[in-house]
Amino acid sequence: MKIALSAFFGLLLWSVASPLMAQTMNEAGRTDGSAPIDDVVEKRTIREKRVLPYDNLREADIFWEKTIWRVIDVREKMNLPFVYPERPFFTILLEAARSGEITVYSQETDKFDRPMAPEEVASIGASIDTVLVMDPETYEEVVQVVRNEINFEDVKRFRIKEKWFFDRETSTLQVRILGIAPLYDERDASTGEFKYERNLFWVYYPHAREVLARERVFNTGNDASQMTWEDLLEMRFFSSYIFKESNVFDRRLAEYLSGVDLLMEGERIKNEIFNFEHDLWSY
Repeated sequence: MKIALSAFFGLLLWSVASPLMAQTMNEAGRTDGSAPIDDVVEKRTIREKRVLPYDNLREADIFWEKTIWRVIDVREKMNLPFVYPERPFFTILLEAARSGEITVYSQETDKFDRPMAPEEVASIGASIDTVLVMDPETYEEVVQVVRNEINFEDVKRFRIKEKWFFDRETSTLQVRILGIAPLYDERDASTGEFKYERNLFWVYYPHAREVLARERVFNTGNDASQMTWEDLLEMRFFSSYIFKESNVFDRRLAEYLSGVDLLMEGERIKNEIFNFEHDLWSY
């Protein structure tokens, strides 16, 4: 009797567990003929994530604001995810611009009032050159036209334009990123020496949030963390320094300061914004 009961419960357990095991194997893509996934489970959180819209603001509730321009240097340790070789941040922006998912604006101004034409977007960072190649049949040198695509490793810095403002309705100091611009290192074609830094284009960040919310950020501490680029920028999980604030002469800090004084002025501006909110409260 005991043997019969053991056999019955064993059969019942097997019948329940088999579909679950089959489902697990199917999710991993190993039994139904689909391509295997490079993970233990299929990650769907990012694909199904919805971007929350910003809170509605009234002009009457904003009684103070300041425009700040920052620079993110991807060579800093905290900013290394920006140049993750599998999916660099610049590649995400460029592919979205060329596919038409986001509109990019001219680098001549940061007012987002000059959208770039599709042919201009297609030629961003690309150059046409001629090289001599050997014809394998005639062994003669022939001129061939080649297209050189931009290398993400030559984009070492990004500019950020943002607005700091105090919302009277919530009594909070808030910040919103307005634009992102990649800076490209122009080099001498013959020697490879650095010549100057060039702004490629401006991306209006509020319109790019949907795209950035679908792109995963590499997390050095936990591969299971489902952080996106929209999360990283909204949480301000990056290192940067201030190179300009809104002023009557529209000057950058580097136009009248240098060295340590330049860095100290950036810190002074940051502390001034913090102290503004702090001084509004009485204790």
